Amino acid sequence: MPDEQKDELLQKMRHSCAHVMAQAVVELFPGTKLGIGPAIDNGFYYDFDSPHHFVPEDLPRIEEKMRQIMNAKQPFVCTDHPKAEALAEFEKEGEKYKVELINDLSDGAITYYANGPFRDLCRGPHVAHTGEISRNFKLSSIAGAYWRGDEKRPMLQRIYAVMFNTKEELDGYFKQMEEAAKRDHRKLGKELDIFFFDEEVGPGLSMWMPNGGAMIDQLEKLARETEFAAGYESVRTPHIAKESLFLATGHLPYYADSMFPPMNVDGQKYYLKPMNCPFHHKIFGARQRSYKELPLRLAEYGTCYRYEQSGELFGLMRVRSMQMNDAHIYCPPEQFEEEFLGVCRMYLNYFKIFGMEKYVMRFSTHSAEGLGKKYVNQPELWKQTEDMVERVMQKGGINYVKVPNEAAFYGPKIDVQVWSAIGREFSLATNQVDFAVPGRVGLTYKSREGRDETPLCIHRAPLGTHERTIGFLIEHYAGAFPLWLAPVQVAVLSLTSNEETYAKEVTALLRGAGIRAEADLRSDKVGMKIRDAHMHKIPYMIVLGGKEAQSRTVTLRLRNAKSVFGLSLETVMQGMLAEIKERRQEQTFTAPEKVA
Repeated sequence: MPDEQKDELLQKMRHSCAHVMAQAVVELFPGTKLGIGPAIDNGFYYDFDSPHHFVPEDLPRIEEKMRQIMNAKQPFVCTDHPKAEALAEFEKEGEKYKVELINDLSDGAITYYANGPFRDLCRGPHVAHTGEISRNFKLSSIAGAYWRGDEKRPMLQRIYAVMFNTKEELDGYFKQMEEAAKRDHRKLGKELDIFFFDEEVGPGLSMWMPNGGAMIDQLEKLARETEFAAGYESVRTPHIAKESLFLATGHLPYYADSMFPPMNVDGQKYYLKPMNCPFHHKIFGARQRSYKELPLRLAEYGTCYRYEQSGELFGLMRVRSMQMNDAHIYCPPEQFEEEFLGVCRMYLNYFKIFGMEKYVMRFSTHSAEGLGKKYVNQPELWKQTEDMVERVMQKGGINYVKVPNEAAFYGPKIDVQVWSAIGREFSLATNQVDFAVPGRVGLTYKSREGRDETPLCIHRAPLGTHERTIGFLIEHYAGAFPLWLAPVQVAVLSLTSNEETYAKEVTALLRGAGIRAEADLRSDKVGMKIRDAHMHKIPYMIVLGGKEAQSRTVTLRLRNAKSVFGLSLETVMQGMLAEIKERRQEQTFTAPEKVA
């Protein structure tokens, strides 16, 4: 069977198995009301409103009931019903969530799928009968979920399940999840003193410890060096602005639900900025521009604020305050191809630096049905701009997939999906084309012929936000960062108090050379100091005893636990500085001295 057909069949089985799980839960726990149960990546889930509080011990019992239903080979039967009839049936049964869903549907036939004594509101498709469902599934977890994702609605209980075609795939998935749990950025972020959240500060507002601050500094340094070489210019803009700015750009009608409520200042409404582009448009329009100035690339590590619902907040991946590696490129249409490719090449350069081998760019387009509602109502420009983007992606040999109805309101966009070292997928950054807003706010430049022309604008953020990028990197490296990115690059360990003065001197010399070194002068045994440095995943350790202090040398301990004896500090610093400057992925220290 071709892979495409296998994938289609697997999705049918996952969807069908969600019905079987709902049937099992309803039969085992009377009084349970049904929410929704879609197939998702790796499996499916179902939301329940039940008087029973589900616990992990319930899952094997539900699984066993599901297998009984599968063994019964109950056919999946599709029937259509008038809307009024469907409403009456589900109201009689007290299925208030299904009633709400039916009320939201247009008038006409309502589709059910029934298997055995169970039936559910559903469009399908399903396998022929429950016996065709793969037995390679496992109920994996229980979570709370607001009805329809709205934190003002009831909290339901969600049961997640995993399903694959083969037992090997199922076992591999759980091995990957076991490794992912060890690498969870929330767990490691706390253990490595990188970031934390505090209820008095507020949910979704990350607090960066000095270790996190060091990582942010290195990401900014990487971006600034890369952008400076590519001709970007750095700007700074405020954190708030009047309502009129966001109305002028058109953001308020489309993004109001994702913005914090306004503040009233001197009778004017001010908003925390959810994006930097309105401010950059102001900078472009602050004076008359000439075609000779284009492309104009304005870059800013700007802090933005977005109101994510409480149930959607997730560590550093979904936050309410974010520092964005943002820039906007203003150019005429004839420069678009090279500029857009230049941004894509920047992404590829970063992938190489971070050792990210698997990636794909999701090319998001508009839908005709969303014009005037979800998207700017300019169908000709949508078609023209989407064709331009696709030609560039194809010409540049960029790996992409086309996804309909996910564009920004003002133009098509590229969402960058990357996979970590253990295969976990992350949505990391974005690259968007804006054909609408520059004209809307009156941005122009003088063409070669002296005419006023409106530029295109490319919105790009190759490193996404500090928050999401660092969350990804924590999991990608399991906290064992390459030397250039490690918060603490060298731990200087004294054997006894007799070496304290020398340890302080070595630490000062390392820090003077720009190497992030910290001295551990505790009275503990050196074995404990080594263990602590290893637990904090510090790349290099310098161990100093009486012999080293007397000879003015150092012993260098590598991350692989090997040690190099009798080195001069100058040799060590030169090797480390070269490794840092080149942003190498692996430790590459070499020396002619004996390695033990």
